[in-house]
Amino acid sequence: MIAVYPGSFDPITLGHLDIIERGCNLFGSVIVAVARNPNKAPLFSVQQRIQQIQTCTQHLANLELDTFDTLTVTYTQKRQAQVLLRGLRALSDFEYELQMAHTNHSLSPHIETVFLATSNEYSFLSSSLVKEIAKFGGSVAHLVPENVAIELEECFTKTPPSVSIPPPTAPSTPTD
Repeated sequence: MIAVYPGSFDPITLGHLDIIERGCNLFGSVIVAVARNPNKAPLFSVQQRIQQIQTCTQHLANLELDTFDTLTVTYTQKRQAQVLLRGLRALSDFEYELQMAHTNHSLSPHIETVFLATSNEYSFLSSSLVKEIAKFGGSVAHLVPENVAIELEECFTKTPPSVSIPPPTAPSTPTD
């Protein structure tokens, strides 16, 4: 059985990697499909994201990497996959993902969505959070694969965040 795990993966996190590894244990083949979304301004190019994922998933023999720029369900049909694999971190994810699963099922009733609960240690983790921490110089080594942590550090040391520091104000003196 073929499963597609779609996402932007900008960047891939250890939470994503957890879902990928567990998906590879459940399905004969897993395709990690990196979305090309013209409405978003990603930190890393699609090719960089593919390379990041490739570097940290070399140990998975039944994994394939690809990109797509269509509806997820259309891509899944094109790849003749039977399953859309999705990770759930919290109840808020479930509401959105359930809506998407029903929508995808209405478009293609032969494709099932399978949800995997993210492991506890990654339940708070998102790519947006990782980028925010890295942007302000925090360590993300415990949140992303090593190769990604290095790339994030390089990215943000080249272009440090613009932080407005207000000019010092003169101390107020009491008047008589």
